Amino acid sequence: MSSPPDDLIRPFQIEGVGVRGRLVRLGPALDQILRRHDYPDLVANLLGEAVALSCVLAGALKFDGIFTLQTKGDGPISTLVADFKSPGALRGYAQFDADAVANIDTATAPSIPRLQGAGHIAFTVDQGADTERYQGIVALEGHSLADCAHNYFRESEQIETAIALACTKTADDGPWRGGAIMLQRLPEGDPSLLARGVEVERDEVSEDDWRRVVTMLASAKDSELTDPALPGDDLLYRLFHEDGVRIFEPTALQPGCRCSNGRVERILQQLPEAELPDLAVDNQLIVTCEFCNASYTFALEQFITAS
Repeated sequence: MSSPPDDLIRPFQIEGVGVRGRLVRLGPALDQILRRHDYPDLVANLLGEAVALSCVLAGALKFDGIFTLQTKGDGPISTLVADFKSPGALRGYAQFDADAVANIDTATAPSIPRLQGAGHIAFTVDQGADTERYQGIVALEGHSLADCAHNYFRESEQIETAIALACTKTADDGPWRGGAIMLQRLPEGDPSLLARGVEVERDEVSEDDWRRVVTMLASAKDSELTDPALPGDDLLYRLFHEDGVRIFEPTALQPGCRCSNGRVERILQQLPEAELPDLAVDNQLIVTCEFCNASYTFALEQFITAS
């Protein structure tokens, strides 16, 4: 089975133990998302991890809609948003204090408490107006984003989960790359509150088998998760070949912002008319998309009712 080496979610199963998982490899799609903004490397790196994490979480669900990962904190990087629209359209953005980020000591990898402070991480599944939206929220607790996700599944979903997550720039000014692998041991009964109303695959896995495959996953280096010269399928084989690993058809990923001239115009039409002059510059309303950084310009008079 052949597939592109990048920008995909690869479902797989560890044959000897019946553990299911997802592999994410991000190349040009992630680089395009991050380079649309002039983010400092620390911010771009964390947002890249958030995008990879949103992909591996959404990839474990069978749904038609939007999966959103959002963090909010009182630290230098106050907000991260990573948005996955089925079957594979990605977007993301970050809000941060540039001066505070510039003062962070990068001699060692900064932790989530140092980068984002106290706050929360939220996961939202939205399948449209005719279905109930589900959102789960927990405190931002843990050294890394992967730790925060582990905490979410442990505290809110009671699902044993192991995640390896990485994002890096391949050279001083080279392209950004990201990668993730997630394994889950789903409990008896309701297999996923996160995916309420969404189908989730599961198998029974013994405690010993689960601990063993988690140890195997922990041996994956960040460089292996993002290495363009190491195909994701080869990495899965290196990690889990003792039991055998079966791979399934991948889902392709691509940047996919949903902004448009018409959508921005409708938003402006919904604002109170009296507020619009204060938002105008030289009688023009300029709106910049937080996700893709595209700008849309409208004449103020277009939204002012003649008296």
